[in-house]
Amino acid sequence: MTPEDRYPGPEPDHSGRHPQQDLDVLPYGSYYEPNTPAEQPGSTGEPEGLPVGSDATHIGYGGARYLEQHWPVAGHPTPGPGSTLPIFRAPELPPELPAEAPARVRDEDPPTIELGPPISEEDLHRLAQLPPLGDPGPVGPLYVVGDVHGYLEELIGALHQQGLVDPDGHWTAGRARVWFLGDFTDRGPDGIGVIDLVMQLAAEAAAAGGYCRALMGNHELLFLGAHRYGDEPVQSTAGTASFRAAWLLNGGQQHDLERLQGHHVSWLKRLPAMALEDGHLLLHSDTTAYLEFGDSIAEVNDAVHDLLADEGADEWWDAFRRFTKRFAFRGPGGPMAAGELLSTYGGHRVVHGHSPIPYLTGEANSDSGEPPYVPGPYIYADELAVAMDGGVTMEGRLLVARLPVD
Repeated sequence: MTPEDRYPGPEPDHSGRHPQQDLDVLPYGSYYEPNTPAEQPGSTGEPEGLPVGSDATHIGYGGARYLEQHWPVAGHPTPGPGSTLPIFRAPELPPELPAEAPARVRDEDPPTIELGPPISEEDLHRLAQLPPLGDPGPVGPLYVVGDVHGYLEELIGALHQQGLVDPDGHWTAGRARVWFLGDFTDRGPDGIGVIDLVMQLAAEAAAAGGYCRALMGNHELLFLGAHRYGDEPVQSTAGTASFRAAWLLNGGQQHDLERLQGHHVSWLKRLPAMALEDGHLLLHSDTTAYLEFGDSIAEVNDAVHDLLADEGADEWWDAFRRFTKRFAFRGPGGPMAAGELLSTYGGHRVVHGHSPIPYLTGEANSDSGEPPYVPGPYIYADELAVAMDGGVTMEGRLLVARLPVD
């Protein structure tokens, strides 16, 4: 039986949001990551987290709070400092088959910022009008951008609201530093347009003395896998799947695949998996799976780049499966999981996307019928973690925030 037989359904619609599916699905697998002994397979502890449509058990978790930044939302009160918000408890997992981490590359890689699309004559003329840098001076403020998932208009609007781009999407932030946390494509209407914009901003920011960089998300791995391997069978932990089937299942848009070009592929494959900026450990996924790829940021990034350069479909699939896990920093074991990453890779706080904030707070299971309330970034795990996926695919919001958030 093929994944398409097991998961029947029409080709995804190419317009508008897809609120019926907000979390990634692994055929024959799970995307939850247990993080306490009581949550380990075979335990008698209460499971942590429930899928959409299940009866959720909510528990209070001190230290988890929203960040209302520059965007008060009408009709909702702003939680005060130290407010307690509910979270999910996750389902017990079947045991995963052990897998070896991919081989690590020991050669140095060129920086991602040097890669970009061809610049038009119009862009070159406009960039030539920028004033000379002169004395570089101090670095600019640091911003992070949550999961975009093809919502180009919302992205430009959120960046413009923070003063980072003009209404047409051109860099206006001088020496500011911006990191995208991954997941540019799938579910939304214009994933390639989002990639083009980020590549354009990388060039414009560099010309202005700042920078715009991006991390690799699990949807980048999925998109590249669908492009390279298509319907070629891959061995998952409990059966056979394919990248194309998983990509369609997780909101893949055929018109994005048709518009994908060589310079997009080159740029995506060179994205780092993690970075450290001003004491913030930047990740896409809220998982401890990064520890399986190396003991330093350079080792992790080299291992992922090596895998995408040389390994086969099964190895690509295993990496996608690992980076699709989530919720490691939620619940009683969350601070310990976040602390393990920080002690290994450095920094004092993890900043991640991947898991929509409404799932971390429990609001995704609300029966009100109203869009989820996402006032800003969400601090949790005893303030060791900041979640940045505002749930744009479920009519939440696309978050852009200046670090640090308090």
